[in-house]
Amino acid sequence: MNFRTPRVRTLAMTTTALVGGAVLALAAPLAASAHVTVTPSDTAAGSYSVLTFAFGHGCEASPTTQLTFEMPEEIESVSPTLNPNWTIEKVAEGDRTSQVVYTAVTPVADGYRDTIALQVHLPEDAAGTTLEFPVLQTCETGETNWNEPTVEGEAEPEHPAPAITVTEDAADGHGHGASTEDADAAKDEHGAAEAATDSSDTVARVLGIGGLAVGVVGIVLALAARRPRKDA
Repeated sequence: MNFRTPRVRTLAMTTTALVGGAVLALAAPLAASAHVTVTPSDTAAGSYSVLTFAFGHGCEASPTTQLTFEMPEEIESVSPTLNPNWTIEKVAEGDRTSQVVYTAVTPVADGYRDTIALQVHLPEDAAGTTLEFPVLQTCETGETNWNEPTVEGEAEPEHPAPAITVTEDAADGHGHGASTEDADAAKDEHGAAEAATDSSDTVARVLGIGGLAVGVVGIVLALAARRPRKDA
């Protein structure tokens, strides 16, 4: 009779539990970051800033067909960046653009990432102010309204509105004299860095899970090999 089987089975179950726990631990931050986010090229009061909005998910796995960006009242000037994957409409309210609507030429499937860039003129007197840019994400089935304010000291809402905090103007006056070319260059640099970070994060997660699994399996095999066989 071979007495190795129960021990090996127990170790195998432990291995499965450890690997499963590692996968869940890595998946939790990914789920928490499944929002529509915004990254500004500049936050100085009076500057022309390119706001890069990013998303990588649909509405309950349904492909995204449209994104409607609400402009806060403080923003009087907005220039949408052309994107061959989307058609663009500016919705006016009096003398200002209150909404920018991007409609996908081909619906963006859940799990695929895309970015939308808008250039805005940040108010001269808005230093210290948090500006929210609610986004209505419309999908083939359903929609998600990212419009809930984030309150300091409270838990993050389920659908937080993308937001930036305006800072003091730079001492060299760059905030007032930034050109469209400067803003575009900053956007390109940010996009390249963001893409590199996304790629390295993905590789790190894959290697981490694989390394953990291989290490645990190695321990199991080593313990099993050292166990003396007892035959009846």
